[in-house]
Amino acid sequence: MEPQALIGFFAVAMTLSLTPGPDWAYSIAAGLGKRSFVPAIAGLCSGYLLHTILLAVGIAALVATMPQVLVWLTVAGALYLLWLGFTTAKSWRSAGFATGDSQQGGRLASYLRGVATSSINPKGMLLFVALLPQFITPAATLSVPVQSGILGLVFVATAGLVYSVVAAASRRLLRSRPGAARGVTLASGIIMLGLGVFLLAEQAAPVLAAVAR
Repeated sequence: MEPQALIGFFAVAMTLSLTPGPDWAYSIAAGLGKRSFVPAIAGLCSGYLLHTILLAVGIAALVATMPQVLVWLTVAGALYLLWLGFTTAKSWRSAGFATGDSQQGGRLASYLRGVATSSINPKGMLLFVALLPQFITPAATLSVPVQSGILGLVFVATAGLVYSVVAAASRRLLRSRPGAARGVTLASGIIMLGLGVFLLAEQAAPVLAAVAR
């Protein structure tokens, strides 16, 4: 793969990982629990690993044969981001995170809840369906499934790092400063709005260029 594609995707993966949502809420709850948060974070990463496998064996074929479908998926994802960013930023004044012990039932239960959380997270679906394929080159030396797998693992590693830091920081910061959740939520909304506008502009550019001719 081209280094530029990896760097660009890493930037996207880091941006989405830093965007608060269900994964952050679960990571923070795990960090505030009495037990280790490692099983919870491992569960979150496993959910995204499942997304990666499904992408490599299924959606990758769609990328190679029907690229026009990805345009509509990207537009739909961008519109969803705009809606999610607006509603998130709008509710920042009343934002807050669950602070209960998310690890009731043992480590296995904590792990399985993490898998479920990331597997159904719209952010993950958006990334693997609409964003990740934009960094895949069907004509590259590596096959489309291999490229999909590499990029998916980049996101899994990035998410694991970010969520571990979030869980660890929650034990020190949010226990004493719960109001910090408001600033995090507002920043989340702004980031999602910006990313949505960028994606729409990127898809509209070729159309506008063709009209101008």
